[in-house]
Amino acid sequence: MGILPFDIKFYIVNHGIWVIRIMIAAFCGCLIGYERSSRNKGAGVRTHAILALGSALIMLVSKYGFIDINEIDGSRIAAQIVSGVGFLGAGVIFVKNGNVSGLTTAAGMWATSGVGMCIGAGLYDIGIITTIILIGLQILFHRGFFLKVTQNNQNIQMEIYYEDYALKDIREVFDKYGIDIHSMKVENLKNKSMFLEMETYVNKGFQKESLVEEMMNKTYFKMLNYY
Repeated sequence: MGILPFDIKFYIVNHGIWVIRIMIAAFCGCLIGYERSSRNKGAGVRTHAILALGSALIMLVSKYGFIDINEIDGSRIAAQIVSGVGFLGAGVIFVKNGNVSGLTTAAGMWATSGVGMCIGAGLYDIGIITTIILIGLQILFHRGFFLKVTQNNQNIQMEIYYEDYALKDIREVFDKYGIDIHSMKVENLKNKSMFLEMETYVNKGFQKESLVEEMMNKTYFKMLNYY
């Protein structure tokens, strides 16, 4: 046992490869995070990029950081990534008015850490293919038949007074309750009013009463109807 002799060639070549692994992991994290941020989710590009980068870094330390010490099991360090990501995932899961949101984002963060671990271990093909599959699933399950299977279709009609911030505020309220707007028709009425007809998808267990109560407190709100 002892410290291995310093090899400058080994240092330059291998450390360069390790830096490239970290960069690839961060890039994959960016791709996954971009899909989440495009849907206004809590954890976006920065969170996923740092998560993948950090996982790759810890994986590198676990695999190569103790090559000069035989008695240490480096895999125990890598194992802590899985449990550590659990704390981050808990931070994006929210329960409000009986509705649970953030589970998909938390699961995505957990999978992103796995991508980082793969690339950190040198399994480039597995990490990159997993990134593509993960993004593909996120996009696929927000479209057509798959969206209808996982969520309930709900048509909403709303009449509001025209305000510059009204449409943006409505979208933020809908995001809060996990309501995805699939299509929207807007019609201008008299007396500075607007009529909105929206086809939406809501999570199972969605409570309409909570949404109505919040909308009634808005100064621009006039009428809301479900069908």
